[in-house]
Amino acid sequence: MKIYNTLTRTKQEFKPIEPGKVRMYVCGPTVYNLIHIGNARPMIVFDTVRRYLEYKGYEVNYVTNFTDVDDKIIAKAIEEGVSADEISKRYIAECKKDMEGLNVKEATKHPLATEEIDGMIEMIKVLIDKGYAYNADGTVYYRTRKFEGYGKLSKKNIDDLEAGHRDEKHQLKVSGADSKEDPLDFVLWKPKKDGEPYWESPWSQGRPGWHIECSVMSKKYLGDSIDIHAGGEDLIFPHHENEIAQSEAANGVEFARYWMHNGFLNIDNKKMSKSLGNFFTVRDISEKYDLQVLRFFMLSAHYRSPINFSDTLMEAAKNGLTRIITAVDNLKHLMENASDTQMTDAQQKNLDKVNEYVEKFENAMEDDFNTADAVSAIFEIVKLANQTADSSVSAEYIKTVRDTIIKLSDVLGIIAEKEEEMLDEDIEKLIEERQQARKDKNFARADEIRNLLQDKGILLEDTREGVKWKRA
Repeated sequence: MKIYNTLTRTKQEFKPIEPGKVRMYVCGPTVYNLIHIGNARPMIVFDTVRRYLEYKGYEVNYVTNFTDVDDKIIAKAIEEGVSADEISKRYIAECKKDMEGLNVKEATKHPLATEEIDGMIEMIKVLIDKGYAYNADGTVYYRTRKFEGYGKLSKKNIDDLEAGHRDEKHQLKVSGADSKEDPLDFVLWKPKKDGEPYWESPWSQGRPGWHIECSVMSKKYLGDSIDIHAGGEDLIFPHHENEIAQSEAANGVEFARYWMHNGFLNIDNKKMSKSLGNFFTVRDISEKYDLQVLRFFMLSAHYRSPINFSDTLMEAAKNGLTRIITAVDNLKHLMENASDTQMTDAQQKNLDKVNEYVEKFENAMEDDFNTADAVSAIFEIVKLANQTADSSVSAEYIKTVRDTIIKLSDVLGIIAEKEEEMLDEDIEKLIEERQQARKDKNFARADEIRNLLQDKGILLEDTREGVKWKRA
């Protein structure tokens, strides 16, 4: 299996630190709002990487964090007149709902930055003791120049970075507003401002810098050295570069063997931004499409390539996904009436072709997780199934083809098997139970029933005449 490693800018054979086990850390979102479709891309991409590694028999320890203390969270809390904790808890819950809709598997561990402050203080102390960090009036900075390998991930030259900072350095020195030894140094700990959440530390009441959070959470849940560190390409510099500097200086060993980064997502060939009015949350998309369509769309391009989101491409993804689901559904109906006869030589030859397509699927995934080619291998099996499966072929043939499509789709996190539609009388019974729960003021149960029906594609509308329902 070959993985493109951002650190070496080459595809490298994947060799985990510990045979049969993979330690994988993926940078998660900052939770101050509903996640947008740009956030969804790394979630889907690296969930697929994890699923394939598990399909290959690896035991994957998959850690992805929530940044739950940040300037944006604090700003949102002030705007709403609530605590930062309330904002982050609300949007973590909303993010988990969206991840479930996207069929992203639960991480082995979802650490929260605010629950790991003690570890951050400890790592900062180690960096100070080793001479890699210093306290300047309650702010702790990292001495970027002291770390020899700085710039090795982003391929940025420290002298070029210095040139870019010269004017800024001059202005700061003139104003006396800066206590950094060097403009390239970055923050590990910062003192609180009025009204901000804070923690006690040896340097000041304050909170950690963003970069130190991931270094500490990765170390705690995966160890000093990990196999794969992943995220969007916007994180290469400075976030991942600074993580390497902190972790390797503190722990004295290589931080991550393989660095994986997904490409950007554009909307109709333009960068997504609120000012252009082309900013979409995952929730916005869910009102128009099943989120499986969004996942399928994301996997239709190579994860390192930029991907362009548009209604036309989403419709194409919807049609492609429908083709797979319909084929699986047809095979299910054929199986119900198929004979128990032995497979013929012709059927066996067709199964040999299916196995060739499985190999094509695996070869695509082994080559830096080329999901676009993996999807095309599934389509080949679907096409073969549509051409060769009818009421005259054996149940064994139909079942093997169907199971193969479902299994390969599942590796991509695509649900190929249609859920059984609920019967009208079952829907009515649940609506009655919900009405009773509301009378009994058991609102938790009432909401649970509403959500259950919504998940099954049943939409409720409370009217003066009573509850009306329709299938989505």
